[in-house]
Amino acid sequence: MNKYEGRWKTVIVEIEGGIAWVTLNRPDKRNAMSPTLNREMRDVLETLEQDPAARVLVLTGAGSAWTAGMDLKEYFREVDAGPEILQEKIRREACEWQWKLLRMYAKPTVAMVNGWCFGGGFSPLVACDLAICADEATFGLSEINWGIPPGNLVSKAMADTVGHRQALYYIMTGKTFDGRQAAEMGLVNQSVPLAQLRETVATLCQDLLDKNPVVLRAAKNGFKRCRELTWEQNEDYLYAKLDQSRLLDEEGGREEGMRQFLDEKSIKPGLQAYKR
Repeated sequence: MNKYEGRWKTVIVEIEGGIAWVTLNRPDKRNAMSPTLNREMRDVLETLEQDPAARVLVLTGAGSAWTAGMDLKEYFREVDAGPEILQEKIRREACEWQWKLLRMYAKPTVAMVNGWCFGGGFSPLVACDLAICADEATFGLSEINWGIPPGNLVSKAMADTVGHRQALYYIMTGKTFDGRQAAEMGLVNQSVPLAQLRETVATLCQDLLDKNPVVLRAAKNGFKRCRELTWEQNEDYLYAKLDQSRLLDEEGGREEGMRQFLDEKSIKPGLQAYKR
């Protein structure tokens, strides 16, 4: 039984074997992100973060799209017509889940890009820890074609993942590219045929599930903070995260891993995880 069935209008959540499959569910709008979807996604992320059954989160889209970006009608035209204070609220709600919550999420996150990924969709795409897409997926920064520059943190997302020339080329031309190109430029980790997408993501998630969750969180968030700090700040921060993870880790992963490697000779670090 799906305990989250019907809880949200624009998002479907299913938990199977530790994996929370989160599906943006506006297929008739190519899963364009509306104010309602943004509010619901914030609730989804906060709810699943506290659910012990959800140990890895996969974000995908219903139908033929991952997300076509911001809903031009509901997010722009209708909000633009409202009071300025409403615009601030709507923008804040979008940012809260698309990068503030998702980027430093307490659990591993994987973007499973099954189809169209446009505009504002680049923010949650890059905020996810890892990303696998279908060869058939179509990516594009089409804002320039609508008379606006990329909004939210789309430009920041591109700057953090894609080379300077390629990023500006797609931002300035609005041209599209496919999944294989997205993998080549580093926007996603891997591109596979659509028929193999879910199986590939599930295999990746199982690998993440096999890891120590406290150490995994410290490792991924530590890396993300490293991009913002100096070498000296990183030295202090990363040693602090190392000590924090040992304090919080009820499994005693460091000690157990060393015991299995040094005493039992039962693992080979770099080739396999310690046996939990």
